[in-house]
Amino acid sequence: MTTARLPLFPLNAVLFPGLVLPLNVFEERYRAMMRELLEIDEDEPRRFVVVAIRDGRETAPTATGMPDTVASAPPVERAPADGFGPDPVQTFHRVGCVADAAKIRERADGSYEVLATGTTRVRLLSVDASGPFLTAEVEELPEDPGAAEGDDTAGDEAGALAEGVLRAFRSYQKRLAGASERSLTTGADLPDDPSVVSYLVAAAAVLDIPSKQRLLQAPDTATRLREELALLRKETAVIRHLPSLPAVDLTRDPTHPN
Repeated sequence: MTTARLPLFPLNAVLFPGLVLPLNVFEERYRAMMRELLEIDEDEPRRFVVVAIRDGRETAPTATGMPDTVASAPPVERAPADGFGPDPVQTFHRVGCVADAAKIRERADGSYEVLATGTTRVRLLSVDASGPFLTAEVEELPEDPGAAEGDDTAGDEAGALAEGVLRAFRSYQKRLAGASERSLTTGADLPDDPSVVSYLVAAAAVLDIPSKQRLLQAPDTATRLREELALLRKETAVIRHLPSLPAVDLTRDPTHPN
């Protein structure tokens, strides 16, 4: 199994492979992380691991939008593990996602605007708080379609489930007025790969962090798709009986300030 040591960025959010993550970085420990990533040649991936916080919270509340400027304020001085307990690895969910920072822009006040994309699922093996920011030893988690190795029906099963999930997702979307920001709109826009479908739907559905985390760490694509099918049917039924649900607010993709 492939392992690596990478910077660790804990969030009150779940990142999925293929999905874009905007970040507003102002804490000094994460500024230090961005400064180190900027030392990597721009032609090489600038990778860090995003992991959802099981216990505790980010320093600042989550807000929508990525402003070009922020109010001037001194960097927040916190030790790498502050807020994450004596053994940080116990504070985080063990399965996270590697992010590749395609854009890191330093603002005049020293904070950073970051745009990253999820690439690969990983499992946390250990967390190190001895440096200026957290790092983690991680192992890559391959994406299994969901049948025994060598079974030719694996792709067929996952493909059929993906079609069912997309139908359920379209029905779910119809119940979410103003969901355009996170919609899977037309057939031409939809992927053929069942694993990609499973990640897109998991990210776009309005679910709490524990539900999204279960989908991220599903052992294979077919299992994730089956869970999504059940969740979508349940959520659609709930929304049908709650016509006043504020869907516009729920479907906005937040920027995560740290």
